Amino acid sequence: MTTKSQAQPLLPPRERILAAAGELFQKQGIRGVGVEAIAEAAGTNKMTLYRHFASKDELIAEWVRGIVARKEAVWEDISAKHPGDAVGQLEDWSRRFASKLAEMEGRGSALANALAELPERDHPARRIIEAHKLREHKRVLKLCEQAGFQDPALAANMFYLLLEGATSCVQCKGLKRIGEDLVELVDRMIANSRNQSRRL
Repeated sequence: MTTKSQAQPLLPPRERILAAAGELFQKQGIRGVGVEAIAEAAGTNKMTLYRHFASKDELIAEWVRGIVARKEAVWEDISAKHPGDAVGQLEDWSRRFASKLAEMEGRGSALANALAELPERDHPARRIIEAHKLREHKRVLKLCEQAGFQDPALAANMFYLLLEGATSCVQCKGLKRIGEDLVELVDRMIANSRNQSRRL
């Protein structure tokens, strides 16, 4: 007879620590959680935690790095599903992002929350987030150029403002159409760009 523990083997300590840290950071905030609480939630101890992560800041940075990796994997998937189709990629991006907004309602954006809690410009996690946002903006700018927007830089900034604005507004009471409105605004921007191109 197979026991539950045999059917679902325990994750290695490092992965358990990262998973526990992420859950606690989202629920209680990065600053509000100590390493003892993280170790306990991971079913280990501080000595093991520090064996894998030299400091709490390093643990935070690795947690953020995992979030960023998942976000960038989404972009790679979008690119693979719409090869050579910049408009298709922008439309797919808006819909995927909109679907994620519902998950943010209770806790907000993990990266946005992390930035708010990590004001130090040289914090390793903050540097990872800022580098990711710059890469994402460059990707959107390139798509806007390929999609034929008359002013690709302005269009990319508008897309990015929509993304950041939706992230900030998702927890506001009464704003339950943020995802739908985001998709609608992206579609309108694309349609307006196409209409302008036809008139030229």
